Amino acid sequence: MTEPGADKRKPHKSYYNWSLRAPLARWLEREGENVAGLRILDVGAGDKPYAPYFGRAGEYVGVDPVNPHADVRATAEQLPFDDQSFDVVLCIQVLEHVDDPARVVRELYRVVKPGGRVLAATHGTYPYHPDPADHWRWTHTGLGRLFEASGDWQSVRVEPGAGTASAFGLLLAFYVDQVAQRAHAVWAGRLVNYAINALTEAVERRSQTLREPVPGSLTTNFHIVAVR
Repeated sequence: MTEPGADKRKPHKSYYNWSLRAPLARWLEREGENVAGLRILDVGAGDKPYAPYFGRAGEYVGVDPVNPHADVRATAEQLPFDDQSFDVVLCIQVLEHVDDPARVVRELYRVVKPGGRVLAATHGTYPYHPDPADHWRWTHTGLGRLFEASGDWQSVRVEPGAGTASAFGLLLAFYVDQVAQRAHAVWAGRLVNYAINALTEAVERRSQTLREPVPGSLTTNFHIVAVR
């Protein structure tokens, strides 16, 4: 039986959103290396796909309003926990779906301990995907302002998960996948998307500019580290 979230931790390069999932998984795996004994909160956890990266934590609590894998049922806007009660708070691919992102970030700030960190990820450029809603897209400066206005953080760092070539590649791969499904040729779409992802990865490896959020750039996904 496949472990929940395996497709997010180890996405195949033939997935249309590989250029989002692969960098996200690598980032969270690195962030989970030094959590021994810490208390972790995963907000909007779904089936807790990234919990294995935080296996050395003292406690890992998943919160979700509907998913049966969650430990606690609650929304991101109203977390049922005491102030300053977690060492690390995750909020992965959630902010684009909520009604009030600023209120969510204030809640993340409230429940994390002084010196603790919030690890968040959300979209810059991405197809519309209601789950059940899909409201927001950001730039790196917009996310910086969102966090800085919602808490007295020691630091806020916003970095692109991948760059412009990957963003173009993901959008192209998304529509290749849609056409392949309608044509009942998923295998063919996977082959095309593998090539797209391999090409965009190679291009970005050779160009620092394409990986940076500069004027004219596109970014599929941003990774945020906010230290209280």
